[in-house]
Parts: sequence; C-alpha cells; structure tokens
Amino acid sequence: MRRTPPYNGHMARGFESKSVEAQQEEAARGPRPPGRPLTPEERAIDDHRRGLELTRKRTQHDLGRASAPAHRRMLEEAIASLGRQIDDLVTRA
Repeated sequence: MRRTPPYNGHMARGFESKSVEAQQEEAARGPRPPGRPLTPEERAIDDHRRGLELTRKRTQHDLGRASAPAHRRMLEEAIASLGRQIDDLVTRA
C-alpha cells in the first residue's frame, strides 16, 4: 500500500509560520472599533507599520540568539531604526 506524501512536503515552513505570526499579532490587537473604513492610503500605512513591527519582533528574537558583538550591535541598530520608522508612521497617521 502506498503512503500519501505529507501536505506541502516540499515547501519551506518559514512562509507558513510568518503568516501565522502575522495573524496572531493581529488577533492580539483585538477587534477594530467600529467606524469609518480606512482609506487606501491609511490601509497602506497600517500594512507598512505591521510589517515593520513584525520585522522588529523577528530582529529582537535574532538579537536574543546572537553571540558575536558586531552582529549584536548591527541588530541593536536595526531595532532602533525600526522603532524610529514605526514612531514616524504613528505620528503621521
């Protein structure tokens, strides 16, 4: 009897886990309060902010595992830069 190959056996797991991480992040924010729908520009800014937040979270995780001083310094600078970019988006919105 032949065994069925696993679902998506050849696809990298990273893509799926990033999607799950984004969904969990969105769920943690809670439901949006009812109000007017977002404009396309507001939606683009919100999408960009969420992407930056996920990147910052991943970089913080990488920093926790980094051991080389130069690598740690680079990650710390990246986290600071991402924080500034997020702050800029929030103040513009």
